[in-house]
Amino acid sequence: MKKAIRGMRSSHYLHVEQQSRIGAWKRQWVWRSELPTWCVLIAIYAGWALVVYHWEQLGKWLGTPLLVLLACWYMSLQHELIHGHPTRWPRVNQLLGLMPLAVWYPFGIYRDSHLAHHRDASLTHPLEDPESYYFSECRWKNSSAMWRRVIWLRNTFFGRMIIGPALGIGALVKGELGDIMQGESKKIAMWLIHLSLLGLILWIVQLAGMSAWWYLLAISYPALGLAMVRSFYEHRAVDDPSARSIINEAAWPWRLLFLNLNYHIVHHDLPSLPWYGLRKVYLAYRMEYRQRNQGFVVQGYSQWWRQYAWRSINVTQHPLMALTRDESPEHLGSGDRNNNDEEPLWQEIYLWDARFWHLWR
Repeated sequence: MKKAIRGMRSSHYLHVEQQSRIGAWKRQWVWRSELPTWCVLIAIYAGWALVVYHWEQLGKWLGTPLLVLLACWYMSLQHELIHGHPTRWPRVNQLLGLMPLAVWYPFGIYRDSHLAHHRDASLTHPLEDPESYYFSECRWKNSSAMWRRVIWLRNTFFGRMIIGPALGIGALVKGELGDIMQGESKKIAMWLIHLSLLGLILWIVQLAGMSAWWYLLAISYPALGLAMVRSFYEHRAVDDPSARSIINEAAWPWRLLFLNLNYHIVHHDLPSLPWYGLRKVYLAYRMEYRQRNQGFVVQGYSQWWRQYAWRSINVTQHPLMALTRDESPEHLGSGDRNNNDEEPLWQEIYLWDARFWHLWR
């Protein structure tokens, strides 16, 4: 965690006037008390408990979408906790986000990976940005035709929601198993805590009359798919790091669900800014941020849905990486794992499948 924090860029203010103005806002009672974040935290935990408690009265068809929304909202809250809210004490914030309501990612692993993602100089770089969806030139050129079709589907709007979670979970499991097999005590402790708390969550939902498998497959998996709507085309690979993060002028339900992370350039410039300040800062300096990220702007998530429902965005081989750098010894195997680390496993499955069916031709 300390390495990731050291690598994360400090706040970038547009100018001194903006820094002074934000400083004045931070001295207001609402900002100092972090009341909006506390309200979200209480709403999520209380909402989750109420829906689970009244599961049988609500029924699957009402209870399931409510829990999907709450689990997705919880992931946005965990992101806020990682960035130092609502308290100044990281350990307290960690405790507030430790319960695996969304199931898949232990808080500590998400925290370390996400803070590494905030090294803006290497943003989108597939060997250095753990959240990059791009491939290195070497990996992309050596990938199979089947794998490229999988990535084409993943790069569509609905494909990201449907198979994106499976690919992400596969990458997580593959990478973490390797670390655990090597005896990394920190990772082992994280997973023991996470799985123990997950067992508690699944026991609670079963007491309420819900199947554990239903919670895993019909609630937490769709919640992760819904969360991936926000990150569908959140970053692009261009020369200027300040032009890599998007502005998405989404409607208020999306803004609340994602805690204003649609104003992503503002978040990357000011990572310690609380979620309720992102929109305020953006609206105060709207044209300057549009100029800063070179017009990387969309008019809500519906624009992505209309344009890319079943059409793929061009997020494949990273356009700024040289093959020689990708193959150099200091980069091979040294970068953080990202969203594409599941490729070798899928290629192995594909090759085994092809060999098996060849026997029966």
